[in-house]
Amino acid sequence: MAAHTQKNNKSGKPGGKEAQPLIIAKTPAEEQRLKLERLMRNPEKAAPIPDRPKEWNPRAPPEFVRDVMGSSAGAGSGEFHVYRHLRRREYQRQDFLDKMSEKQDRDQRYLHKVEENKQAAEERTAKRRKKREKLKQKKMLAKRAKEEEKKKKEEGEETDEEEKSSESSDEEEKEEREAEDDAEVPSFIMGRK
Repeated sequence: MAAHTQKNNKSGKPGGKEAQPLIIAKTPAEEQRLKLERLMRNPEKAAPIPDRPKEWNPRAPPEFVRDVMGSSAGAGSGEFHVYRHLRRREYQRQDFLDKMSEKQDRDQRYLHKVEENKQAAEERTAKRRKKREKLKQKKMLAKRAKEEEKKKKEEGEETDEEEKSSESSDEEEKEEREAEDDAEVPSFIMGRK
């Protein structure tokens, strides 16, 4: 062993490979650890990534069968095994086709469900958008009405008595609007719990 390490570690060549002791993995976890250590010794080196295994496809059924089995007596002793093999291969092919059609049905149902979910989400969004627009318009109308009242007060057209009655009616209208707004707007939007 000593001669082997001396051969690899020649004194004249700096930076040569050091002899690594042979370690035999006893468990799969230890084997994985050894592989990772070997990869991490040289991080610049590309790691081998295997390709995905190809999906199994059955052999296509023969287009022309040359040796057709008849029902006549006197078939050889090996004919049963040939028949059994052909039958097994045909059953495998049919199972494969059934699984593929089932997978396509599942994929189709999934895509249909995703489309339904998108449509339902779009309908909910449109409904909420309409509600928000309606609320904005109400606020704008209330703001305009308030501005008009201020203009009228500034002009001095109303007398003191009319102002008192209009203020009380304004307060009543505000309370009615707030009650309507509270009824239409959910509590989580208003900041209440």
